[in-house]
Amino acid sequence: MSLVLPQVLQLPEQTGYGLGKSMLAVGLILAPQGLVMMAMSAVSARITKAKGPKITLMIGAVVVAVGYSLSIVLMSEVWHFTLVACIIGGGIGFAYGAMPALIMGAVPASETAAANSLNTLMRSMGTSFASAIAGVILAQMTTDFGGYPLPSEAGFKVVMAIGAGAALASFLLASFLPRHRAPTAQPEAGEGPAESVEVSGVKS
Repeated sequence: MSLVLPQVLQLPEQTGYGLGKSMLAVGLILAPQGLVMMAMSAVSARITKAKGPKITLMIGAVVVAVGYSLSIVLMSEVWHFTLVACIIGGGIGFAYGAMPALIMGAVPASETAAANSLNTLMRSMGTSFASAIAGVILAQMTTDFGGYPLPSEAGFKVVMAIGAGAALASFLLASFLPRHRAPTAQPEAGEGPAESVEVSGVKS
């Protein structure tokens, strides 16, 4: 999304699909996405509390897939881009809110920090791979514009279609996740076998 929407918005109108907007205008057009993402994080927490993080993640995946699918046909007006960005941002808000809860429910309490760190690492790797794949597609599917190759409209649509497919694959994978269980409880103070330690002749 970060590679497609800004480029289409900034490409010259003479291409037939670009909107010729400045970088400042692009930032303002896509800014509502962040606000929607923050708002949906709170909604995600409520759904997770009621239905569990698995359902929340599946909802997020479907919303993201809808956003990417709409972007294939809605790329001609400024409000199209704002709408698509907000829908995708909403789905991301759902998914990002559900992932930590799923992770902490799947590992012992002593391993939650390591598990969440792995999640962050894998998310960064996914972003890198996705950017590389999108870059290759846009570099191969070009159109000539005054002697300069530019990514074609079909190339942008292919990238968004792949995004929609990946979101649907995420939905399918999430459906196989086990139901949420509470993190492994730690012994409370005063519980467990009593131990005595003798230090310097003093028994405690």
